[in-house]
Amino acid sequence: MPVYTYRCENCGIQFERQQSFTDSPLKTCPECRKKALKKVITPTKVIFKGSGFYATDHKSPSGDSSSAKKSSSSESTSSGE
Repeated sequence: MPVYTYRCENCGIQFERQQSFTDSPLKTCPECRKKALKKVITPTKVIFKGSGFYATDHKSPSGDSSSAKKSSSSESTSSGE
């Protein structure tokens, strides 16, 4: 279940609450009991583990794939005979 951050516009308290997607947003502040709660939009915490996820991870340094070089060199050799 996702964790949502709320801030009270009346007293300024900020807290997090774990809620289901189907739960309605909170409206009443637990401290001052006023209906002044607003959801705080925070950036998503993403952690990438491993060597990385880049388009260049499986390419040769020149940008051409090694299998394309092998097939083109074998074609030039067979056509030269």
